[in-house]
Amino acid sequence: MTKTVTLIPGDGIGTDVTNSVKEVIKALGTDIEWEVAEAGEKVMEEKGTPLPEDVLESVRRNKVALKGPLTTPVGTGFRSVNVALRKELDLYANVRPNLSLPGLDLRYNDIDLIIFRENTEDLYAGVEHRVGKHAAESIKIITREGTERICRLAFEQAKELGRKHVTVVHKANIMKFTDGLFVDVFYEVAKDYENDFEEIDDRIVDNMSMQLVMKPELYDVMVCPNLYGDILSDLCAGLTGGLGVAPGANIGDDLALFEPVHGSAPKYAGQNRANPLATLLSAKNMLDYMGHEEDASRMQAGIEAALRSPETRTKDLGGTAGTKEFTQAIVSNLP
Repeated sequence: MTKTVTLIPGDGIGTDVTNSVKEVIKALGTDIEWEVAEAGEKVMEEKGTPLPEDVLESVRRNKVALKGPLTTPVGTGFRSVNVALRKELDLYANVRPNLSLPGLDLRYNDIDLIIFRENTEDLYAGVEHRVGKHAAESIKIITREGTERICRLAFEQAKELGRKHVTVVHKANIMKFTDGLFVDVFYEVAKDYENDFEEIDDRIVDNMSMQLVMKPELYDVMVCPNLYGDILSDLCAGLTGGLGVAPGANIGDDLALFEPVHGSAPKYAGQNRANPLATLLSAKNMLDYMGHEEDASRMQAGIEAALRSPETRTKDLGGTAGTKEFTQAIVSNLP
């Protein structure tokens, strides 16, 4: 049965990288029909907002979306279109897998980490204000409900993936009420899963940062409040090649939006120079989420085969290929 997926091409190189995904998925023969919904800077003049209501309606209707990078226009009410999407659709879990890929000259070759970042609370709730002329205050919000649902999702997905080690990251030694609540709820939820994992533990965020640089192989799945998850996600992306290879997903109770986490790079738009890998990997994870595990596995195999040769890697990955050449190499190497 054909499944309709919302496609938000995005700004800048967004069309280039999402076209790459469309070509690979067409070659896979996956029964997906794309419903294009435009958002971002390109619709501001026509719609008066970077996030029109029809985009939200499309995602709510189709339940699954793939999004290219978006630019947040200056002077609008949104701090970020990406943040607004997560808030409006209650996509409370930001999931960032980090996996070493072949063909890349990196310090580490055996990274396999997943970060589950709470997506709606913490300092990112945006509750802040000036205090007189010489100070400002931001309020850190952690709730039992918000913490429980991100922890439960992390344990459920880690169990489904056969992972063996789950770590909660915090600063509860200093923020005893907010981060303390996050850790307490994590361990309460963990009681339902203690027979499913070899190790369930916690790390203070500054120590975790050091551990990930020195001994990343000791860790597996991490659950974090919003701010720490944001920072550690990019740290882990650096271990596997940077944001150009970093897929992302925003998950709610019955909605999911998959996206690369890099910017829109408008100066490279339409020049056959964009690296579509992060968007392709996001789409691969989307296929897994939708139950197309075989097609997702074939897509991963095609990507890895294309990465092994510098002639078929993009320039930012040490190769000589353009967007179209890299995409064609993946298609040609699909099992």
